[in-house]
Amino acid sequence: MSKITSKKILVAEDEEDVRRLVCNSLKNAGFATLEADDGPGALNAARTQLPALVVLDLMLPGMSGLEICKSLKNGAETKSIPILMLTAKAEEVDRIVGFELGADDYMTKPFSPRELVLRVQSILRRASGQPQEDAIVKLGEITLDRTQHKVAVKGKALELTATEFKLLATLMERRGRVQSRDVLLNDVWSYESMIDTRTVDTHVRRLREKLGKAGSHVETVRGFGYRMANIA
Repeated sequence: MSKITSKKILVAEDEEDVRRLVCNSLKNAGFATLEADDGPGALNAARTQLPALVVLDLMLPGMSGLEICKSLKNGAETKSIPILMLTAKAEEVDRIVGFELGADDYMTKPFSPRELVLRVQSILRRASGQPQEDAIVKLGEITLDRTQHKVAVKGKALELTATEFKLLATLMERRGRVQSRDVLLNDVWSYESMIDTRTVDTHVRRLREKLGKAGSHVETVRGFGYRMANIA
C-alpha cells in the first residue's frame, strides 16, 4: 500500500495567479502544498511525493491533465490518490472523460476558493475509508468490505475510486429505498443541492459499468434518483 501523506496537496496549474490562489486557500485551511506548472512536473511530483490529493488542471503544457490522471490511476503507488480536476472547459465530455479515467471530482474556472477547499476536504473524508458499524455489506453477488475498503462481484475484486466505493456503500445500505440526486450529493459528496446533479449520474453510470451484470441492481427512478434493488 502506498504511503500517502495525509495533509499534502499537489496543485498542478500553469497559470501562476490561479496556482497561488489555490495554494494560499489550501494553506489557510491547514494543508501543505506542492506546486507544478506543467504536465511532466506534475506527474513526477505525484509519483515521488505521493500527496494526499492532486488538484489537476486539464490544460497543462507538456502533458494534458487527462494523460496525467490516466497515468496516476494506472500506477500501483499512485492509483489511490484522489484527483480534483480544474478546467476552463465546461463541456460535459471533458468531465465525463475525467471521471472515466478515475478522477473524483471537477470544478470549472472561475471557481470559489472556499468551495474548492470544501471539496478537497470532502474528497479526503471519502478517501479515508473509515470503517463503520457494518463492516461487510452483501447484496446478491456483490460484497462490500468497509474495513478492507474492497468490493467484489462473485468473488472477483473490483477497482473502485473512493467516491464510487462510498456511492455503492450508500446505495447498498439503503437498499430498496429511493435516493434522490440531492440526497446522494449531500451524503456521498457532502455537497448542497446547488452543485450540478449530473455528477451523480456520471458516477452511477461508471459504477454500473464496473459492476458488470450486477450493475442492473442499481435502478433508475425516472425524474428523481436511484435505488438499489432489495434482493437477497
